Amino acid sequence: MLHYAFLKQLLVLTPFWLLKGLTKGLNITSTNQPMVEKAQGEKVTLPCTFTVAQEDQGPLDIEWVLIPTDNQKKEQTIIMYSVDRIYNNYYEAMNGRVQFTNPDPRSGDGSIDILNLKSADTGTYQCRVKKAPGVESQKIQLTVLVKPTMTKCYIEGSQETGRDLTLKCVSQEGSLLLSYNWRKITGTEELPATSLLNKDTGELSLKNVSEEYSGTYSCVAANRIGTDDCFVVLNVTPPINTAGTIAGAVIGTLLGLFLLAFLVFCCCKKRKEKKYEKEVHHEIREDVPPPKSRTSTARSYIGSNRSSLGSMSPSNMEGYAKTPYNQVPSEDFERSPGQNPNFPPSKVAAPNLSRMGAVPVMIPAQSKDGSIV
Repeated sequence: MLHYAFLKQLLVLTPFWLLKGLTKGLNITSTNQPMVEKAQGEKVTLPCTFTVAQEDQGPLDIEWVLIPTDNQKKEQTIIMYSVDRIYNNYYEAMNGRVQFTNPDPRSGDGSIDILNLKSADTGTYQCRVKKAPGVESQKIQLTVLVKPTMTKCYIEGSQETGRDLTLKCVSQEGSLLLSYNWRKITGTEELPATSLLNKDTGELSLKNVSEEYSGTYSCVAANRIGTDDCFVVLNVTPPINTAGTIAGAVIGTLLGLFLLAFLVFCCCKKRKEKKYEKEVHHEIREDVPPPKSRTSTARSYIGSNRSSLGSMSPSNMEGYAKTPYNQVPSEDFERSPGQNPNFPPSKVAAPNLSRMGAVPVMIPAQSKDGSIV
């Protein structure tokens, strides 16, 4: 009795996939496909059909697990059928993308479908079927391939005659074992004789290029499930006159600076002229008449003195004898209408009268006895 209880407990604690081979009633009949390859975005069916024997009387359990490549990680259950119920929410990365091919796995079909494949779905999958006392399992290696996409072509190097350059081609996405092939699709449609192609890296090297190398080139990236291509235009031109270009740039810069300085100068000059016009407009009034000539005033004064000398008597010439001829006062200028009345009138000095053309007059002096000297 003790021995029987020990065996029963051992069967319960031991994982059912370790019991494979202990019984021969249950049998997986699907063809063993150790490797399956599919393209990204497609659907794959992982087969797992089986048969049971009369001695297999226990409940049917079907479990699919993803075995990690890293032995340190645990297996991940992705879908399970147990006690007439399906559980497909174990693996979050495949929620909504994994299902049993047959809605009723009791019919002997435990195959599953994985929809909208992704590159992360690549791995080893195992189907485990248990119907006590029978236990069987089968492994399948799934590889999700990504076809080349977003392939770009570009030129590296100077496109001048006599130079060396490289046409490069690279795909942003795509499974390994990609191969690249270049071809010319214009002109002679043949690659130059000096070209060197590396199909693994997608580089096409051109040595000592000439204008005949110009044209449109196409690169095709390919792997086992698809292709993708891109184009680039090569235009080989004569060397550029670097010295002339630099000289032209310097001259253009200097001319630009000179023009800028000239414009600044003109603006400053124009601003000063406007400022001066405003100041003059406020200081000079248009309705003020010009001042009278000093020369005419001085001459009129001297003429009046001459005419008065003839009628002078010895008695009334005493005051004139004391005044020298070079100190004759000038006549007051006529005050302009806008002149301040409190401001004293200006005088004209004797030397100025001489320069104006006035004739000095000798005024006779009178002796003590009244006679004229």
